[in-house]
Amino acid sequence: MGYQGMVDGGDNIVEVSWESVSSILQVGGTVIGSARCKSFRTREGRLQAAYNLVQRGITNLCVIGGDGSLTGANLFREEWSGLLEELAQKGKIDEEAVKKYAYLNIVGMVGSIDNDFCGTDMTIGTDSALHRIIEVVDAIMTTAQSHQRTFVLEVMGRHCGYLALVSALACGADWVFIPEYPPEEGWEDSMCVKLSENRARKKRLNIIIVAEGAIDCHNKPITSEKVKDLVVQRLGFDTRVTILGHVQRGGTPSAFDRILASRMGVEAVLALLEATPATPACVVSLSGNQAVRLPLMECVQMTQEVQKAMDEGRFVEAVRLRGRSFENNLNTYKLLSHKKPDAELPKTNFNVAVLNVGAPAAGMNAAVRAAVRVGITEGHKMFAVIDGFEGFARGKIKEISWGDVGGWTGQGGSILGTKRTLPAKYLEKIADQMRTNNINALMVIGGFEAYLGLLELSAAREKYDEFCVPMVMVPATVSNNVPGSDFSIGADTALNTITDTCDRIKQSASGTKRRVFIIETMGGYCGYLANMGALAAGADAAYIFEEQFDIRELQANVEHLTEKMKTSIQRGLVLRNENCNENYTTDFIYQLYSEEGKGVFDCRKNVLGHMQQGGAPSPFDRNFGTKISAKAMQWISKKLKETYRKGKVFANTDDSVCLLGMRRRNLVFQPVAELKTETDFVHRIPKEQWWLKLRPLMKILAKYKTSYDVSDSGQLEHVAMHSPKEAETGAI
Repeated sequence: MGYQGMVDGGDNIVEVSWESVSSILQVGGTVIGSARCKSFRTREGRLQAAYNLVQRGITNLCVIGGDGSLTGANLFREEWSGLLEELAQKGKIDEEAVKKYAYLNIVGMVGSIDNDFCGTDMTIGTDSALHRIIEVVDAIMTTAQSHQRTFVLEVMGRHCGYLALVSALACGADWVFIPEYPPEEGWEDSMCVKLSENRARKKRLNIIIVAEGAIDCHNKPITSEKVKDLVVQRLGFDTRVTILGHVQRGGTPSAFDRILASRMGVEAVLALLEATPATPACVVSLSGNQAVRLPLMECVQMTQEVQKAMDEGRFVEAVRLRGRSFENNLNTYKLLSHKKPDAELPKTNFNVAVLNVGAPAAGMNAAVRAAVRVGITEGHKMFAVIDGFEGFARGKIKEISWGDVGGWTGQGGSILGTKRTLPAKYLEKIADQMRTNNINALMVIGGFEAYLGLLELSAAREKYDEFCVPMVMVPATVSNNVPGSDFSIGADTALNTITDTCDRIKQSASGTKRRVFIIETMGGYCGYLANMGALAAGADAAYIFEEQFDIRELQANVEHLTEKMKTSIQRGLVLRNENCNENYTTDFIYQLYSEEGKGVFDCRKNVLGHMQQGGAPSPFDRNFGTKISAKAMQWISKKLKETYRKGKVFANTDDSVCLLGMRRRNLVFQPVAELKTETDFVHRIPKEQWWLKLRPLMKILAKYKTSYDVSDSGQLEHVAMHSPKEAETGAI
């Protein structure tokens, strides 16, 4: 019951066993309860809490909560020695105890759906809340389109506009109201103009997203009702309000949140083990894809600074204090949602082509939309290539406009069409098409084939001048097997599909008791989906190509499961990557388990197949796709300016053929030629993969004894105030 349980003591503080936390991974909310606690705000309450902890010899606290809970924890730590002194004076504890329990260590993990805590890119629960919002928006879009309506959606966020902003980005909303960035004077007129323009462009649907704490520049609230009345009075559009409310807190956690929370849990324990009386209370968080530790009070102070800036009307400052990820979101939204009148757009006379290559991945369309719209804003003429390199060779290429890509963010698959065909056998025809259409730059959105394709095109530059243009690749594949990037568009959606399916299968196994399921995932030779799926679904084992296994290991896994069946958790879940071993096939493992488990458990197998490539893109993939693609397009503009000489574009250096990837905490452009040494071309995977470090975590959570590499754990840093310049370089 949160701090209330600490103050009340008794049965509210219990020792937990391995089994008591089984099966809670897929449960939303918190099983140990949480409460806003009035008594902990008083010194008497904290005195009682200290007494209850000392009675049980507890001097390490891991607090999962928002800034209120974390500020309370820090105060508790500062008062700790004073509280013990007072307890000793009152005769409740002896001097021995005062000495023995002299220090209290605290580590915080930020659990808050608003993502309103400075210093952390993503708080635990934010991604799941976005999933709920996007599910609702997707559902509303279908009804609004049939009725030609305007919808005003109110999402949570009393003091922070993160959810509103990101869901607006993820669904291509027409207008968004957030507390940090109030609209300018006269916004009523400009919003109505925008809505009626969209109607005139045959857009049947208008979506306006309002954060519950939205304000205007005079700090007056902007409510969803006010927005609705405005639209009805001025435009006479049929307008409905939907308030999402507590739906956003509910439901099962997304795959991203489960992995984030599991990683943060480990980090918190490591931080507690290393804590000394001299180290400040810290919070563990993620910066990009890198675990970091930050002094708790610095984060709290900065979070309070944001509120202060908003109260005083310093809104530019408020956005900057929120951090570079928030600022990036805002800038990208502004770039993509409002088309400038043609007269105001620059004219560069450059033609840029966009194509999809490889297997379909959810989020590809969001990436194409962002590329097209940013390209148009930068003054280029944008062309879309249908069906990858094969379509390119056949001349399936057409100009694409701002309006053509409207509503694309939420669509799964690839609307342009995508093929695995490589360009090598069509070089001459593709060069012809590039010459005919005067293509000055190429943007390729795709998987491993896209990477191979760019290598082939750059190798062909000696023979064909047409390929001497800037080319950039944005990684999009469910397998996440492209070198040079920690993440690729589509992998998060696939991971959620796997996790959802595993949850259902676990339920089925729990019902029948003593059943083990063997599930085959996609990924080619890359074990990302199997390994991360296993972590997110609480599996007992995951077989992957990157970590060779033999019959002895299979035997050990069977014995492990046999032991598990003697406990109260009588089910097993095993994931296997499709290509992890040519002889130990899914059938072989299924038969082995069936034979060895006879009389103890029975077995079922399930091949997930192509459902992993389909479905509506997850919020992460929509956003990642949108932001990374917008950044790639800005790079193209920069390169076009640099390589334009004497009336033509000529680029033949390695650094004009790049892959844009997320590396730890930054987005980086890397020449594909330099990535060659990092690639295992036979198995189509990078030689080094960051997620292999999380493999022991999965095993430990499945109760195997193994060592965990702590060299990569977060180091204590200070909360950095970034300069406006830096916002362009990194965070997603």
